[in-house]
Amino acid sequence: MLWEAVVFAALGLLAAWSASRMFPLRLPASPLVLTTGPVASLVGGLVTYSIVGVHHPEATFPAALLTSAALLSVLSRPPRRGRHAKALG
Repeated sequence: MLWEAVVFAALGLLAAWSASRMFPLRLPASPLVLTTGPVASLVGGLVTYSIVGVHHPEATFPAALLTSAALLSVLSRPPRRGRHAKALG
């Protein structure tokens, strides 16, 4: 179980890192993104692990990654553009 938790956290960190590189204008400060990814992945993976059981990594790892991506998408915001962009930032 311990190695699966490490893999869940690594998947979440990978998802957060790639999201912060792909969408730097849409996501807030990097420390928030880099902590939300692994924590969300751990929670999603552990909940799925407790529901489906021990010997189902084909269900737990994608669920951990999807939970991480879903919570990272909650952090996103529209990019600033238009005539009010300079006044806001």
